[in-house]
Formats: sequence, structure tokens, C-alpha cells
Amino acid sequence: MKVLSVASELYPLIKTGGLADVAGALPLAMGQHGVEMRSLLPGYPAVMKKIGKTKKVASIPSLFGVKAAVLFAVHEGLELYVLDAPAFFQRDGGPYTDALGRDHVDNWKRFAALSLAAAEIAAGLIPSWKPDLVHAHDWQAGLVPVYMRFGRAPETPSVMTVHNIAFQGQFSPVIFPELALPPEAFSMDCVEYYGDVGFLKGGLQVASAITTVSPTYAREIFQPEFGMGLEGLVQARAGHVSGIVNGIDTAVWNPATDPLVAAPFSAKQLARRGASRQAVMRHFGLDGDGPIFCIISRLTWQKGMDLLAEVAGDIVAQGGMLAVLGSGDRALEGALVQAASHHKGRIGVHIGYDEPLSHTMQAGSDAILIPSRFEPCGLTQLYALRYGCIPVVARTGGLADTVIDANAAAIAAGVATGFQFSTITADGLRQALARVFEVWRDPETWRQMQKNGMKSDVSWDKSAAAYAGLYTRLLSKGQ
Repeated sequence: MKVLSVASELYPLIKTGGLADVAGALPLAMGQHGVEMRSLLPGYPAVMKKIGKTKKVASIPSLFGVKAAVLFAVHEGLELYVLDAPAFFQRDGGPYTDALGRDHVDNWKRFAALSLAAAEIAAGLIPSWKPDLVHAHDWQAGLVPVYMRFGRAPETPSVMTVHNIAFQGQFSPVIFPELALPPEAFSMDCVEYYGDVGFLKGGLQVASAITTVSPTYAREIFQPEFGMGLEGLVQARAGHVSGIVNGIDTAVWNPATDPLVAAPFSAKQLARRGASRQAVMRHFGLDGDGPIFCIISRLTWQKGMDLLAEVAGDIVAQGGMLAVLGSGDRALEGALVQAASHHKGRIGVHIGYDEPLSHTMQAGSDAILIPSRFEPCGLTQLYALRYGCIPVVARTGGLADTVIDANAAAIAAGVATGFQFSTITADGLRQALARVFEVWRDPETWRQMQKNGMKSDVSWDKSAAAYAGLYTRLLSKGQ
């Protein structure tokens, strides 16, 4: 079975968030299920620099008026198609923004181009490799099923995966005449969305199947508070919606072999986490013997970082320490930096992102706080489980699906892996923290929870099998 995966970012070539991790790990996991998955991504400067040797496999003389080519490359075991369209992708800044952090004004055209190129590949642009199915990720690839439906490859099944329905790719209707779509595509049954053009909306409307990145999130997006305006469409297509929880690359995230941690360790060598704990304390200027709570996150309202700012003092008052790595909302950054200045030696903040540091924090912190108001899947808690860093999470989306709450029954049964709280407020988080400190004072139970988490299956094995099953069903019934 040949499957084309289409995404706007892919680890280890280009990453701004969890989408890249999924897009990079899924193809490798699918191989054991008889799926040959190749990935199409844009030829950003960082991608072109890293991929090394390439082979031109197709030319597109005019892709929305610019010359483009499809290059084939193999990078760290990943078989890649790179859309080489310098007019669209050879720019300073990130994948979506310029050097000043402003969205590129032609993002609609850049990712329409990616989607159209994918549809052309589905239709046979590369004679030596024609996919049996196309898997599109998030709004940037939302038009892939649309272009396929309208003439390019109408018989080829497509899967549309929603990593976060809050990001929809909604643009003014003035762009529609330039999208190379027939007039009937601008309708409620396709891309028209409250008078605008909706990239994700179009993909959800016409894809053969819709998946989200966790079972709970698949249920949540049926509700107005999570569906972000698309809940009616999701409800109408309920029979085509499923949730498949993400996995992580357990070769990259393996505390026994990770070169980025201070000392390797396993579930049988928890004492060796102490070296990374000391590294965390040195980096953040911490001093104490209580639990270290960490945050590795975008500092935004969605992630519940305003709640963290409210309870930071409570953590210190109960004898804990807090290490924060992230960036985002300037006001939240400021509030956390201010908390650090008020509690020197107990709270440390690193504004920005540092991949090696994130590994050290997972290996050396005692618990990680993830108070997200909504979280489609979340990968941070999976990394934490793998590293014996106990997750404290809001009961939503993939957080609810991947962390076993330390209630009395779960502790007695020896299966608890973390702490959940369902009232996503500062008081709800405080109550969860009180439970954490209570268990912290019982070292035997704490160690058992660490070991449970480290033994959790957070790999792609089960999820890849679920995707393979979905692909097979779609192909067997001709969509």
C-alpha cells in the first residue's frame, strides 16, 4: 500500500510544534504494517539545507504562476517529496511567519500550492510512484482532498487529520478565483465557510475519513466549546470521524540512551535521575529539596499558563520549585518572570525554546504541569511518562486518554501514572497540586507511579496499526 502524507512541517527537518513530530514519526511506524509512506513538504530554506542529495522527479511549469519542481530525498530513513517552489518557500523567518513574526500575507497561496501539488501526485504526476491513498494534516493541507475531489484524483481515498481544530485557515472570499477550483467548490458542501474560504473546512467536508489525534478530542469537537464553529460539520459527518492517539519516537525519547540528559537511566535506575535534577537546578538557579515542577510549553491561554501564574506562589509555599521553559503571550511571560524575581531560588524561567534543555527537564524534574484548557493530544505528557516525570494534567483531549489518574483505586491497584483535574481553574489546579504533594510525601508510591509511567506504551505501535486498519477499510470499499 502506497500512502502520501502531506504536512507543512516534519521533524527533524522543520518544526514549530507537535505536528512536525507526528509527521516525522508516523511514516517510520507504518512500514511494519506494509504501508510505504512518503511525505510531501515545502522546500523551506531549512529543509533544502538539510536534505542533502536530491533527485528531481517532476516539474510543474506553472503552480499558481510560479515554476516548481518535486524533489525526492531520503533523510534519516524518511522518504520525502520536497516541493521546490522558491517564490513561495525560500524566505526568511519560519514556515508561516516572516523574520518579525508576522504571518506571510500569501500563506493561503503558499499552502494551496502545497495542496495542489499533492493532488497532482495523487493523480500520477510522478509515474514511478502513484499513491493508493493520501493523508493530509491540518489546515495547511486542507485543500488536498478538495483538489483531489475536483478532477485530480476523485477515486483516490483521502484522510484528513485534525491536530488542532482551532487553526482553520480561513481567508477572504476574494482569493477563491485564484484557487483553480470550479465555482461549485465555493459552497456550503465544500470550502465556503460563513462567506469566507475555509481550508480545513473544505478538507473536513470532502475527505473520505476524518481523524483527530485522540479519542477524547474526537468526541470533544462535536461540542461548541471545542468545535470552534465546525462542530455542525463534524456532527454531520459523525460516521467518518475517529480518534487515534499520537505516539512518540521512542528511539529519540529514551532515557537509557538519550545523549541530551546528564546521565542515562531506566525504571530500575531511578536514582540516576539525580544528575539531571542537579542540571535543572543549576540552569534555573533553584535551591531546595522539594519536588521540581516543570513547564515545557507555549505560554498561552489555551495551555492554561494564566492558571500557572496564579498558583506559582502556592507551589513555593508548599516546598516545591518551578522551572519554566517556553514563550508566547508577552503578558504571561512577564507574569512568570516576575514570579521568578519574587521567588529567587525557587522559580526559574527560560523564555524561548531549547530542545536539549527540554530533554534534561523531563529527565530531572519530578512532575510536569499541563493545565491546558483543550489539548487535542499532547506529546509533552508522553515524553514525561517515558522519563519518569509525573504528569499533572487537565482532564481534556489526549491528556485524559494517556494519563491514569492517581485516585485511591488506581494507587491501590498499582496502575496510576499521573494526576488529572477536571475543573480547569486556578482552584482546580491547586487541588491537584495538593494531591501531588500528598503522594510526594510517600516515596514508595511516588516511585511506583514513575515506574508505571516509564512502562507505558507511548510508542506508535498501536496507533500505526489503527491507521493501517483505517487505510485498508477505505481502500476495500473504494473510499
